[in-house]
Amino acid sequence: MNVAEARELAGRIRAEMAKAVVGQAETVDLMLIALLARGHILLEGPPGTAKTLAAQSFAATLGVEFGRIQFTPDLMPGDIVGSNLFNYQTSQFTLTRGPVFCDLLLADEINRTPPKTQAALLEAMQERAVTLDGVRHDLGERFMVVATQNPIEQQGVYPLPEAQLDRFLFKHALPYPSLEEERAIVALHGARTGMPDPGELGVARVASAEDLAGAAEAVAAVRLTEEIVDYVVRLVRATREGSDFETGASPRSAAMIAAGARARAVLDGRDYVIPDDVKALALPALRHRVILSPAAEIEGRKADQALKDLIERIEAPR
Repeated sequence: MNVAEARELAGRIRAEMAKAVVGQAETVDLMLIALLARGHILLEGPPGTAKTLAAQSFAATLGVEFGRIQFTPDLMPGDIVGSNLFNYQTSQFTLTRGPVFCDLLLADEINRTPPKTQAALLEAMQERAVTLDGVRHDLGERFMVVATQNPIEQQGVYPLPEAQLDRFLFKHALPYPSLEEERAIVALHGARTGMPDPGELGVARVASAEDLAGAAEAVAAVRLTEEIVDYVVRLVRATREGSDFETGASPRSAAMIAAGARARAVLDGRDYVIPDDVKALALPALRHRVILSPAAEIEGRKADQALKDLIERIEAPR
């Protein structure tokens, strides 16, 4: 598949998702980029902003095996990955697979469960495999996690550990819809009660496994010049060297930004990365990987604003 065909595939996915999800163009694009870059995405926003519906509609357009976990305070790691249960009839242990065995996993309200249970996803997200009783089980090359969470200021939530956050390519903050979008939401969903079903709204599969593999190949072939590589590295290293951040971004984040920039270039119909690709992805790729310094917090600064200032300050290649 060439770049033009991959871009056309992304357009079909956007059009199908628009049947169920009003607005949220940036959300859809970041999900597409994460998919093509083989990354995971964390959607943060207040209840009722279509986080879950977006993930369900995304899976419906891809036709992949979909799994969902509703994270709660009493959820255990075995409820995610599964376990080996003893079968008294055969006198053998039988693997009972958890919902993580799928292609696209919706980790709904992931910050509603304690870190011990959150950590059950660490191996799955990094290595696309889980280990049960010393035996490794592969999840497949297409395995992707779309996690949702409510803002940390709300009650009854547990902050995700840094190691968990670093597994996500993006953390996207969903805003409330505009006035026009909210009117369209009421017009589309106002006659229904309960959770909308993407199938009932006409969302259909528009991509095959071969399509997704071909699009991934197109992304891998995108040119990344030495100047762009240097720019990405300087951005990431600047988060560790400035006074605004107590903890900066990891080297893994630089590699993830580069992969995401390749995918964004394909969505824009290009076979080469430009600085604007990096700039557009830097904030969602870094906001969950940095911790503000005490001095910056005392001054009332926010991580997003500090990152925006940093991105503007670092000179981009011409």
